[in-house]
Formats: sequence, C-alpha cells, structure tokens
Amino acid sequence: MRTDVGAFARLIGVILMQKLPKTRSGKILRGTIRKIANQEDYKYPATIDDPLSIEAIHKESSTWLDALLKAQAAADAKKKNDAK
Repeated sequence: MRTDVGAFARLIGVILMQKLPKTRSGKILRGTIRKIANQEDYKYPATIDDPLSIEAIHKESSTWLDALLKAQAAADAKKKNDAK
C-alpha cells in the first residue's frame, strides 16, 4: 500500500473484533469505528443494535494504542542509547 498510495496510507496494525456495531437495520457503523480509531469524539447513534460492541471497540483500541506508544518509546530509547 505504501508504494501504491503513499506513506500517509501506511497500515500500522489490525484489531480483530468478535462483533461490530450495527444499526437495527444491519448497517455497520463505519463512521463511529473510524472516529474511535482516530481518537475523535463520537456519539452513540440512536439506532444502534448493541451498544456494548462500541464499548468493546473503544477498549480494544485504547489498549492497542497504549501498547503501540510504549513500543515506540522503547524503540526511541534504544536508538538514543545506541547513538551514544
């Protein structure tokens, strides 16, 4: 993807979920998932079928992001120590 689209479209990771949030009519709430992934404010849609699925995505996204930031900090510290 990086060579076809550009560096801004680099995939950093994937989070697999058991259940995706859907409306009562069965549409997947892609916009809400995108806002959660981008750490933006989001609203619970009035037509959501299972609000717990949004909470699960929010929790997993936060856990994954925390782990990513810790790994980046460790890599930066290692580079700094190697440069000395």
